[in-house]
Amino acid sequence: MTHCEPRFICLCRYLANYFGMAVEPSLISGDASFRRYFRVEVQAKSYIVVDSPPALVNNIPFVRLSERYLEAGLNVPTVIDFDEENGFMLLSDLGDTQLLTVLSEDNIVSQYQQALQLLPVIAQVQDCQQQPLPTYDGEFVLRELNIFKDWLLGVHCQICLDCDTQVMFDQVFTTLINNAAQQPKVGMHRDFHSRNLMVKQQQLWVIDYQDAVIGPITYDAVSLLRDCYIRWPATQVEQLKQYHYQLCIEHGLLAAEVPYSQYSHWFDLMGIQRHLKAAGIFARLNHRDGKTAYLRDIPLTLSYIVDIASQYDELKALSKWVADVLLPRFES
Repeated sequence: MTHCEPRFICLCRYLANYFGMAVEPSLISGDASFRRYFRVEVQAKSYIVVDSPPALVNNIPFVRLSERYLEAGLNVPTVIDFDEENGFMLLSDLGDTQLLTVLSEDNIVSQYQQALQLLPVIAQVQDCQQQPLPTYDGEFVLRELNIFKDWLLGVHCQICLDCDTQVMFDQVFTTLINNAAQQPKVGMHRDFHSRNLMVKQQQLWVIDYQDAVIGPITYDAVSLLRDCYIRWPATQVEQLKQYHYQLCIEHGLLAAEVPYSQYSHWFDLMGIQRHLKAAGIFARLNHRDGKTAYLRDIPLTLSYIVDIASQYDELKALSKWVADVLLPRFES
């Protein structure tokens, strides 16, 4: 592939070389990264083709983790072929049914219990090709939290924080970093939610796990149950929180003497950390990458922060500031 040649032409050549015939890929979608996804049908069989520019995306973790997750017993797409130099992947086709599209208040508990049952399996995967996964440490957490300040507050809202508000955020960030550090560490998907779980043959299939790390035990559960794209009644979320807590104990991931109140505290503060980061990423996707649709997910994400932070003395100032200063900027 030459630097001036469109990637789509190179993608078509890659497919023609692989299949031994010209094929017509049809665009499915992009995602929150620089990847694009296409579908091709060859001799009545369907495949997914990923265009993932290697200058912008490190594709190796996805390929290696696909093998590792498959060995662990998870349903994941099969990497049929990988052109490392050009960043093209040929994957098995899992269809178009995201878990999000089949959820309702009637089936959320059963569907999410099925999803939560995947987490103890994911938790056990802490290395890949004899190399440990990256560690989700305090520096990592702070880097993610600063996306909120840099992109949502700075670039999108153009808010200049006064000294008192800056001190408040410093204290909140320290609290959230400490909360992550206190928790047992497990293999973590890091983007485990209803758009990254596909439904096929009445089973759940896991996708977009290339950012897996070793990190806090509550992270994946809270990203599923307090989803940035949809919100469920608190009573059902509470029931599912307790279900995950019991799963962690049953699988030896959490000591039996850890009370549910401690787990719940970890879970709630982990969710606030994730929602701060996510709101920042949504702003970055708009301004840096031209993906404007993610802006509409910011109000829901901020509403979680307002509601959950208000329940903790050390976070009430954050709740009030987001409610009074930030959230009104996104209300039509």
